[in-house]
Amino acid sequence: MASSTQSIRRSVALPPALVERAMEAAPPELQGNFNGLVRSLLEAYVEQRRAYEFSKEMRSMAADPSIQREVAFINSEFVAAEGDGLGKPDDLPR
Repeated sequence: MASSTQSIRRSVALPPALVERAMEAAPPELQGNFNGLVRSLLEAYVEQRRAYEFSKEMRSMAADPSIQREVAFINSEFVAAEGDGLGKPDDLPR
């Protein structure tokens, strides 16, 4: 993987209308800076994909019967702490 100080140059073919719409939608600090806009969008895409994959794994775990049993067991271990005098969440000061 290249360090953040190195650059990799790539040539891409994009429809002019897409480039125009992207530049119009760019935040003020990236207006007129297509390279900066593409970099920003790629970083956002990578983060979005990571979040999606994490969410997908969490949904998979939540649907796993063995995980559900383990969570139920852990919850049963802490049921005694529910009466610790703190009251219900709605009763707590805000």
